Amino acid sequence: MNFKHITVAGGGVLGSQIAYQTAYKGFQVFVYDINDEATQQAKERILKLTQRYQEDLGASKEEVNVAFDRISFSSNLSTAVANADLVIEAIPEVVQIKNDFYNKLGKVAPEKTIFATNSSTLLPSMFAEATGRPEKFLALHFANEIWINNTAEIMKHPGTDMNVFQQVIEFAEAIEMVALPLHKEQPGYILNSLLVPLLEAAQMLLVNEVADPETIDKTWMVATGSPKGPFAILDVVGIKTAYNIAQGKAEATGSEQYTKLAKHLKEEYIDKGKLGVETGEGFFKYTK
Repeated sequence: MNFKHITVAGGGVLGSQIAYQTAYKGFQVFVYDINDEATQQAKERILKLTQRYQEDLGASKEEVNVAFDRISFSSNLSTAVANADLVIEAIPEVVQIKNDFYNKLGKVAPEKTIFATNSSTLLPSMFAEATGRPEKFLALHFANEIWINNTAEIMKHPGTDMNVFQQVIEFAEAIEMVALPLHKEQPGYILNSLLVPLLEAAQMLLVNEVADPETIDKTWMVATGSPKGPFAILDVVGIKTAYNIAQGKAEATGSEQYTKLAKHLKEEYIDKGKLGVETGEGFFKYTK
């Protein structure tokens, strides 16, 4: 592994975390997003992370500022990937959006560039053909609050070159992740194969009016000793991501339950600007 330049496509909640952790560990990073407004939002998210690194990791002000200075921002895809050894895609969990992105990316990225999707639930083989370089494509999935919950699941598809697989494992270790190789495709990898059913079960309890988020989270935390309940986890992940997953499953299966869940998330939370921790309110309210 001889990566030096990393591009993160998508400066949302997790994309901004991936970009900053990578820069913090010494790599030159480009953050790409669809327009100047989105790149400015990414920059603001990353600036907030500098404070978290000082609080949680004991990083000095100089260290966090040097890391931030390693990051560039652009809404021009060609510019953002011009020198990229690796592109990590962290864009919305919508199949068509990802396919469109990979079609464009494959045309402008250098031949050397490896592509990785951070998709939470979708398989890399779904997008391999769209990349134009299936042998240099795989999944690289991170957990939220990456600097604390430092797992990186590396999942190949049947066409991934094993040398590429190994290089991405080494990259994950270089940014101080616990590298977790998956040799077979699995929707949700390891983490979300365990986590998503919990989060969906909690959301179904809510939309079916069995109990409110506070009671559901209290039940889980007291009974299992977990530091967070499912709705607190969803607020960190972001309610837009939860909505995209629910909507995708509703469209794929025709399920009335997923349709009901997606409608509830949109009308009660997204339309009201309650997107989770990032906006100060989601299922719960947050203050400094």
